Amino acid sequence: MDFTHTLALSIGSPMVLAFIMGITARLMKSDLRLPEALYSGMTIYLLFAIGLKGGAKLDGVAWAQFVPVAGCALLLCAAIPVWSFAILCRLGGFSVADAGALSAHYGSVSAVTFGAALSFLDAQQIAHEAFLPALLALMEGPGILMAFALVHLARSSAAREPAPALGIVSGGGNLLLGKAAAELFTGKGVILLLGGLAIGLIGGKAGFEQVAPLFDAPFKGVLTLFLLEMGLVTGGRLGDLRRSGPFLAVFAVVMPLLHGALGVWLGHHAGLGVGGSTVLGTLAASASYIAAPAAVRLALPEANPALYLSASLAVTFPFNVVVGIPLYLGFAKRLAAGG
Repeated sequence: MDFTHTLALSIGSPMVLAFIMGITARLMKSDLRLPEALYSGMTIYLLFAIGLKGGAKLDGVAWAQFVPVAGCALLLCAAIPVWSFAILCRLGGFSVADAGALSAHYGSVSAVTFGAALSFLDAQQIAHEAFLPALLALMEGPGILMAFALVHLARSSAAREPAPALGIVSGGGNLLLGKAAAELFTGKGVILLLGGLAIGLIGGKAGFEQVAPLFDAPFKGVLTLFLLEMGLVTGGRLGDLRRSGPFLAVFAVVMPLLHGALGVWLGHHAGLGVGGSTVLGTLAASASYIAAPAAVRLALPEANPALYLSASLAVTFPFNVVVGIPLYLGFAKRLAAGG
């Protein structure tokens, strides 16, 4: 009954309803479109606001509390691409490039899903740790690089596919993979998150109060508008999903469930409260659709975008926003109740 109530609150929120509205509008072939400049501006706003608010709340956070959680987050980033790659190659029959691209997306995280989780917890007045935005920044890149390394190892072990297929020439140093890593860690997502965290931490709560009218109260409104755009994009990807086959659709639901449960369990045992465990589970369950596509286009240009974009955007993202977050919260509550 508790989950049913939580799910109803999730579906009835303006953010989720806006997302559903976007999908419906695209399926109806409506001419509703958001300007590209507005979409780009909202992306910058959301990422910077998440970092800035998180940084302002980091005052007084004990490193002894943060380090075990950060270790769990990095463990998830390292492990998720490994078993995802193996499942996609061996059970799904995907090519090395496509399996690597999908593993990169599921090994990374979604900032918008993270924002939706925080807003959902705030709406239910469930407290969460101040350093969670630092986890978001920490988890964005390592899983992508792990997936690229798996592709490199798979190709190195296959006689018919030499290692340079990934873009690494023996002794050549910083080539395609190095460029992908550089683009990843100097991309706007990481810069905005880490930069926002630094500014918020240096300015503290007093500094954040000076800009709170722009970065606090309007956050949920901008997120709602952004999710409307995500609904429009998702509606346009449903055809790609149908063509990709049922295995990918099942993978895009089952794996987030498993990753989310594992993230909640690790968060609980690392000392996070109900809210923090829910968010770590949400991060583990999410799939990137901002940082990962850019890196994959550079490092694995032969991978099929219809596969990794339709899986992450058309299945995993809506599943997490509508159903997943309430599920992870319910699991976190059960763990907390069980001691």
